[in-house]
Amino acid sequence: MILPGTPETLIEKCVARSSLSDAEATFLFSPAFDTHRTDLYAAADRVRSEMVGDDVYLRGLIEYSNYCTCRCAYCGISAFNADIERYRMSPDEILSTLSAGYDMGFRSFVLQSGEDPIWREQDIVALVKTIKSRFDVAIALSVGEWPRSSLEAFRAAGTDRYLLRIETSDPELFAKLHPDSNWEARHRCLMDLKELGFQVGSGVLVGLPGQNGASLGRDLRYLIGIQPEMVGIGPFIPHPLTPLGNATGGTLDACLTFLALLRLYLPDAFLPATSAMGSIHPDGRRQALKAGANVLMPNISPIENRARYQLYPGKICLNDDALKCRTCVEGWVTAMGRKCNPGHGHIIRRSRPTNTAFNGA
Repeated sequence: MILPGTPETLIEKCVARSSLSDAEATFLFSPAFDTHRTDLYAAADRVRSEMVGDDVYLRGLIEYSNYCTCRCAYCGISAFNADIERYRMSPDEILSTLSAGYDMGFRSFVLQSGEDPIWREQDIVALVKTIKSRFDVAIALSVGEWPRSSLEAFRAAGTDRYLLRIETSDPELFAKLHPDSNWEARHRCLMDLKELGFQVGSGVLVGLPGQNGASLGRDLRYLIGIQPEMVGIGPFIPHPLTPLGNATGGTLDACLTFLALLRLYLPDAFLPATSAMGSIHPDGRRQALKAGANVLMPNISPIENRARYQLYPGKICLNDDALKCRTCVEGWVTAMGRKCNPGHGHIIRRSRPTNTAFNGA
């Protein structure tokens, strides 16, 4: 592979937020870069410290339904999986779970589910309104694609954030993975969310079949273009009960590399150290925090539901109660010299150098 300059100058280019060519992105995700990877992580960690400080923001995650009508080729709760035991929490059960998290100090929550047809627009609106009337918290929804009118209703009800991963910036690859959607619809939904004033979270899967370093570079360029407030990435982990069950999974190194690039190019964004990284490596989340991450999302769902919400096999923290998870996370974050912040965690946009190389998809 012919690379203009050296690995050191390539890292400098990333720190300067200059546009990456396909060849440069390919090199960054290749074994040839391995001996320099920790330097990239260290650069991202310095930018993280300078731009967003040492706080690690906590979001209490409530997975309230694993029913889903979609047939996404990689997802363990997709309609492809006929063997899964389905569950659906009632509004009262969700409120009780959130109240317990509130008593533990959480002031930011993520309500996540599959695309469950029983939960209608008015049901989600009523739930959000009830939460906002009873608790001083920030609420993020992660409930898939909805028409703009529904998103507008969610925002009017008081929803602060919405998480919707693009998964890949390649429309053809997206189509192979999502038979019930298309890339243009997903992108349009993200644009609707931004226009409606949500704090938007997106992200990609790293290590998908058909993906390579150049396509990951294009994924990075897409995310820079849409300027999300949060970007969640994780490794593709094959689930045996899905069409991609026999595929090769993604690696922690590739995830950390992408995460570090996100911190350099989106310096003020919230970047989670995802559970999926901790699921493929026992130190995955700590390593992510050292490569630019500044968010953790402890699972506060009822224990009896957690094993049934396995998007991928080997998911961590299935049997620990919420208080134990909170205490555990706070312990090792503090040991790293960082501080857990369970507050609302709203984005503070910093000034960025103008770079006309990135104009979206």
